[in-house]
Amino acid sequence: MSLRRKLKGKKPPEGWELIEEVIEDFEQQLKEAVNEEHEGKRKTELTWKIHRLHWEKNRFIYDLMYQRKVMARDLYDWLVREKVADGALISKWRKPGYEILCSMLAIQKGNHNFGTTSHCRVPMRARGKQQRITPDVQTGCISCASGDGKFGGPVWWNTPLDEEDGAKLEENRTTWAQG
Repeated sequence: MSLRRKLKGKKPPEGWELIEEVIEDFEQQLKEAVNEEHEGKRKTELTWKIHRLHWEKNRFIYDLMYQRKVMARDLYDWLVREKVADGALISKWRKPGYEILCSMLAIQKGNHNFGTTSHCRVPMRARGKQQRITPDVQTGCISCASGDGKFGGPVWWNTPLDEEDGAKLEENRTTWAQG
């Protein structure tokens, strides 16, 4: 179902027309990810792209609302109420230690062995060698605890990690902590 049809008859607040095209682009990418070929992929890998696109869409909204402070509060509340934005994930990003959380699934203790959180919440430098590059089974996130990714975001399963990038991970992490 298209976003326009879903929101039909509900008058959006002022400012929606400025972000509508970007949100619809994210929705289209999510739709393509759902309908993507699944031949040759493990069952768990099917939702990884969806989790990443969900993170990117909500991070876009979060940046407009809390980082740049250019989005009106009523527009943000409307996006959360209409389930365009994930209010729970965005509210977690505002808490210390969760600034770059990849998904709410990563911190739900019932979904993991031994009643703990996902291993993507453990900083890469605190892991063993094999676990360093292993993505989370549910989300496809390798690390969202320490800002090891490019531009301080999570390291996803398809993020290229070569020798040059490996040296910059610590630099990105410290840059993220400062800003």
